[in-house]
Amino acid sequence: MADVTDKIHDFFSKYPKHTYPKGQILVFANEDPEHIFYITKGRVRQYDVSYRGDEIVLNVFKQGAFFPMSWAINRTPNRYFAKTEVETELHVVPPDDAVAFLRDNPDVTYDLLSRVYRGTDGLLGRVVHLMSGTARSRLIYELIIECRRIGEKQTAGKCLLDLTEVDLAARSGLSRETVSREMGRMKKEGWVDVVGKKIRVLDCQQLKQALGTAI
Repeated sequence: MADVTDKIHDFFSKYPKHTYPKGQILVFANEDPEHIFYITKGRVRQYDVSYRGDEIVLNVFKQGAFFPMSWAINRTPNRYFAKTEVETELHVVPPDDAVAFLRDNPDVTYDLLSRVYRGTDGLLGRVVHLMSGTARSRLIYELIIECRRIGEKQTAGKCLLDLTEVDLAARSGLSRETVSREMGRMKKEGWVDVVGKKIRVLDCQQLKQALGTAI
């Protein structure tokens, strides 16, 4: 897998690199992207906007990801925004070049497909908790997913997330007030705490055990 990662980096890094501040919109909804973006540092969220004006996060691309490939491969109309979550460095690549690279390198295509399936598994989990879970289970599930994807692992099962309660609301589909209330309960139970502008999960395994009883 390391060889594939190196191959991807070597190809995309040949193209122009740009650095964007936090909050920079890279792709607007209902507009065809002009480029494929390859992330070398930072994170980009893909999201929609609700009728109330709230962001609903659908996916988060991190270092090593390249997107939006659905549009590049089959010209699926783009319906979502893409915005940097933190200061982000990325390379901009012509879509046809990216598609040709996939065609010529089946191992890279396989790697991309495996990422898609991992992402799909996470989305299906969200759907399960959306349809049958409680606000508590939805928030716990989101914390577990974020620990797995972007968390900074610490000692004794702790995990530091570069996220705020507002970010968790956008990811889980819950209101900010609901997230704040549930986070308050979890703090009292000793499951999470806040470090500056970040959230720290104190015991990831405990959250996993609690998930089954929170539905």
